[in-house]
Amino acid sequence: MDQQRVAVVIEDEEDIRSLLSTVLANAGFTVHGAATGAEGLRLVRDHEPLVTTLDINMPGMDGFETAKRIRTFSSTYIVMLSARTEEIDALQGLEAGADDYIAKPFRPRELRARIDAMLRRPRHRLDAAPTAGPEPSTDPPAASAWLEHKGVRLNRDMRIATLNGQDLELTRSEFDILADLLAAGRRVRGKSDLALMLRGERYTGVEYVSDSDARAIEVHVANLRRKLGESPANPQWIETVRGVGYRLTA
Repeated sequence: MDQQRVAVVIEDEEDIRSLLSTVLANAGFTVHGAATGAEGLRLVRDHEPLVTTLDINMPGMDGFETAKRIRTFSSTYIVMLSARTEEIDALQGLEAGADDYIAKPFRPRELRARIDAMLRRPRHRLDAAPTAGPEPSTDPPAASAWLEHKGVRLNRDMRIATLNGQDLELTRSEFDILADLLAAGRRVRGKSDLALMLRGERYTGVEYVSDSDARAIEVHVANLRRKLGESPANPQWIETVRGVGYRLTA
């Protein structure tokens, strides 16, 4: 891997910052630590990290605002950590631009596994926002490269998703879940299947999927539904199969 593995840890508690730094250093990262959101923003700008861990409850600028500001200039993978376990907190973190949300206290091996999984997934590049009007295309993708359902179109290779011709601003996880559901059609995708997919693994019967993994899938799907503009009670695109998972509507 040519790219240097650099990580930034933004955490106001020194002992937790030290633990996170140790976990990441053991994973082969050069680690830079910050105790505040403002300091963390400077480190992300200066070092262009591959991974950034981010606490929510910090003095001054909190983790939600810090994540939003990071996302204006960086595609670093963001792992948000917090002792707050309410669904709304996880949802806010993912909406702010986090790729994953882990509750404290966390297990170092789980953090390491989640980071390894993220690094196996394609990255988005932060390009300039497209201007209005048609975009020139010299090499249109083959029709087979697109997945479609009721006005939703998605191209995995190009990392593009649209609804009725309008771009959908999705996180990596939301994009991958939508792609997986579109490819599966009316076949049900369990929460454990989707969690393993995000980790870059396939089900063989020995993998461990925690309750927090399943909960994260619920949050990602809720966020995805909101961006599509649908209600879980009257879904247009994604149907919940109670106690199992999700599938496309008929």
